[in-house]
Amino acid sequence: MYRFVENDQFNYEILLALGSAWRQGADVGEVLAAASAVARPPSPDEEADGAAARWMSTWTSLARTAHAQAEKCATDGHTVSARQAFLRAAGYFGTALVAVDGVPDAEARLRELFAEHRDCFDRFAAAADPPAERVAVPYEDRTLPGYLFGPPGGPERLPTVIVNNGSDGPVSSAWTLLGAPAVARGYRALLFDGPGQQSMLFEHGVTFRPDWENVITPVVDFLTARPDVDPERLVLAGVSQAGYWVPRALAFEHRLAAAVADPGVVEVAESWWHHLGPELRALWESGDRDTFDHVLNEALEESPELAATWRRRAAPYGVASPFDLLTEVAKYTVAPVAHRITTPLLITDPEGEHFWPGAAQRLYDALPGPKELVRFTEAEGAALHCEPLGRALFEQRVFDWLDTRLGLGAAG
Repeated sequence: MYRFVENDQFNYEILLALGSAWRQGADVGEVLAAASAVARPPSPDEEADGAAARWMSTWTSLARTAHAQAEKCATDGHTVSARQAFLRAAGYFGTALVAVDGVPDAEARLRELFAEHRDCFDRFAAAADPPAERVAVPYEDRTLPGYLFGPPGGPERLPTVIVNNGSDGPVSSAWTLLGAPAVARGYRALLFDGPGQQSMLFEHGVTFRPDWENVITPVVDFLTARPDVDPERLVLAGVSQAGYWVPRALAFEHRLAAAVADPGVVEVAESWWHHLGPELRALWESGDRDTFDHVLNEALEESPELAATWRRRAAPYGVASPFDLLTEVAKYTVAPVAHRITTPLLITDPEGEHFWPGAAQRLYDALPGPKELVRFTEAEGAALHCEPLGRALFEQRVFDWLDTRLGLGAAG
């Protein structure tokens, strides 16, 4: 379905970039030009560098072009054009970073490009109408960085969506997937980096945690103390791996009026075993740590592409041994606490879900409280993980449901 390049992850990222054009996070022509450049036969120099380096150079070049356009527009006083270009640049830098674990000197490149990505998003947020507020959410002995966006108007209390990003998505994607449609409908939207996400991982080395209620409860505390947030109409909405974090938090945090999991996730580890296969799973379940690590490390040595994907997915957990990593990921299950969830929860179930196939239905079946299962299909152009090309349909179904649950009537 819509195949641009052979690499499955890279192809999916192209679909995500195309879909973000619905909320001005990309330009279709720019994305297709970049996809064409990545897909054409590489030169001898490019072939020697590898597919990851080529991906990074293509998207980095596009990002820097958009960034230069944004700077010129800002200097010339073209505020709207500058804002749009800063957002596109942020998104393209985020797309470039997908391949960072497959290039030499990955840490240095990550620091360089992530700083450019976040600078562009900061400039976009500052140029929003009204400007987004940079916030710091108190969390244990530190703070979580975030952005509070809102629609034009006064400081009245408004319904607010807490946007819970996935495992490795950039903040620009969190904006286009959930933040922008929320603000367009009169909500405030809080985007933040939790443990293991983006700046918390890259700049502070803070890794994931399975007990996500200890992340969301401080966020709810922060928002309910604000005079511009309606504490009775708080929403928690999450994408990708947040399909686990959202229901996990709901099992313990009951001040939320409604929630969205896109898609539903019961056990995070399923996405790992789906790709590793039953034989490796049986070896892990046997408890033979040394043999499991030996077999998996050999496979990673034989495939640089697989090794890069493994490093990217493993980094937020902060665990080196493959056996220990899978043991840690196995803790990320909502099954033991699903019976505690009473918040109305909408669960998406896209056709062709390739990380957690079938999990949305299982989560839905496990919930005792108000719930809604919303399917998206290939026939309507909204299939695959997080519905990358079906954004208008996603927004209509999800936010109309939220408006109804929150008693907003015809809002938006």
